[in-house]
Amino acid sequence: MEKWFVSAKRADFQEIGRKFGIDAVTARLIRNRDVVGDEAVREYLYGSRKDLYAPQLMKDCRKTAEILKEKIAEKKKIRVIGDYDIDGVNATCILYKGLIRCGAEADVEIPDRMKDGYGLNKNLIQYAYEEGIDTILTCDNGIAAVDEIAEAKRLGMTVLITDHHELQERIPEADAIVNPKQPECTYPYKSLCGAAVAYKLMICLYELCGIPVEETDAFIEFAAIATVGDVMDLTGENRILVKEGLKMINQTSNRGLKALIRANGLEDAQISSYHIGFVLGPCINASGRLDTAKRALELLLAEDDAVAEDLAHTLKELNDERKDMTQQGVAQAIELIEEGVLKEDKVLVVYLPDCHESLAGIIAGRIRERYHKPVFVLTDAADGLKGSGRSIETYNMFAEMSKCAELFTKFGGHPMAAGLSLPRENMEAFHKKINENSVLTEDDFIPKVTIDVPMPISYITERLVEELGLLEPFGKGNTKPLFAEKSLNILSARILGKNRNVIKLQVLGAAGTVMEAMYFGDVERFQEYLREKFGHTETEKLFQGRENAVTLSLAYYPGINEFRGNRTLQIVIQSYQ
Repeated sequence: MEKWFVSAKRADFQEIGRKFGIDAVTARLIRNRDVVGDEAVREYLYGSRKDLYAPQLMKDCRKTAEILKEKIAEKKKIRVIGDYDIDGVNATCILYKGLIRCGAEADVEIPDRMKDGYGLNKNLIQYAYEEGIDTILTCDNGIAAVDEIAEAKRLGMTVLITDHHELQERIPEADAIVNPKQPECTYPYKSLCGAAVAYKLMICLYELCGIPVEETDAFIEFAAIATVGDVMDLTGENRILVKEGLKMINQTSNRGLKALIRANGLEDAQISSYHIGFVLGPCINASGRLDTAKRALELLLAEDDAVAEDLAHTLKELNDERKDMTQQGVAQAIELIEEGVLKEDKVLVVYLPDCHESLAGIIAGRIRERYHKPVFVLTDAADGLKGSGRSIETYNMFAEMSKCAELFTKFGGHPMAAGLSLPRENMEAFHKKINENSVLTEDDFIPKVTIDVPMPISYITERLVEELGLLEPFGKGNTKPLFAEKSLNILSARILGKNRNVIKLQVLGAAGTVMEAMYFGDVERFQEYLREKFGHTETEKLFQGRENAVTLSLAYYPGINEFRGNRTLQIVIQSYQ
């Protein structure tokens, strides 16, 4: 079961509330997100485009724009080389659209995930050279391509890098590098995604080419999609880009986006960061996983409604296929863990020979959620095994992999996620060594739930729920607030949904408030928990709506349910004890 903690960061919440005209509860939530000081609170609540930093502050941003302007004037061929994920596709779209608007002779290339792998490779360089390309402009990749860029320079090409990934020991000898993570870069915000870096570059280029800079505002929606889809921290400038981008997406004129929203049945919805992260974004990513990311790029660039509709439906079908394949992979992994000795391991290494290699990371993430352990999923590849890992907070995956680096042909990543390739014969040695080296304890395998504010449901009002909207968009680095009340009486329970995957409860708080509570988690596990805790008879009574002895502590987020013109307060349950 989980351990619950209450966030205990201190501040004068009443004073912050008075100063900004917000509830003291909202003030506490803002402090819990490490937003401190009047200016930071103002930007958090009301930040807009005018609070975005000038792109000229980013090292080489203006220099890159100057080189591009020169190449455009000389009618040189420019090739944008992007990446096959949601960030790479959106970054490519921004650069290509921007270059064409500035009169460039430009085209694009996106590597194939299976054939080319990530980022620049020497084949892509060779093709560009053979096709008479003068300048390569990368996005969402390039900072690690030292040898590949050296090859392009040897062939006489100009290479411009825009990227946001961490720098490695060697830095490519490109003509210019735009990446806020460069140590000598003075740009104040370091956590931009690749598409946001591309957007910043286009502001500089439009300025130099005498095009109204306001036209680059059209790129904000692509930067927002990439920021959420690439799971960047929704802090500072990222939060503003996503907030502004969501406004634009909800009235977008982009044919492809409109078609994708329609294909997913969201035309009447208010698109939020949730829809990007879990509905629209996975469709864009699915094309790079199971087909080619060029389809997703074609969608964003589509100038014809019929073409956009076709592409949107193709991406939706690919994503549905990806979901089915993921479910099968997750089920196979759970079976292997439950029926074998793997369950005892501190670090799970699961071999799924037939799993599509692009799904290994998603499956690892699902298994990590279920067991709250670090997970590696390995699958067969052309030259051995490939895999992806997903970690827990107390386990630095990249550092632990570095301790057995000799077993891999290639590996990389960060504390929470990693990718690897290794010879098939090294699999057992990897499984053994990664577990022998682990110093994880049983306590590390208990999920931790951080409660923002212990708050009885009687405190919830429509005004407070609407005020919580000021804290959006939610995501990594700006999580949805979590409230909790202990020992609520559960008056009744019903299972809903055509897949019977939702539970609706009637709950009674300590102050006598009765409210509906929705639970969208694992229904079977919830019922099992009730039967274990309160017995079969009391659980039956609960589902029959009869008086019963069931009480639960609930961690929740408050909302408003609108049905046939009626608005009622409700809570959505995140965790229970």
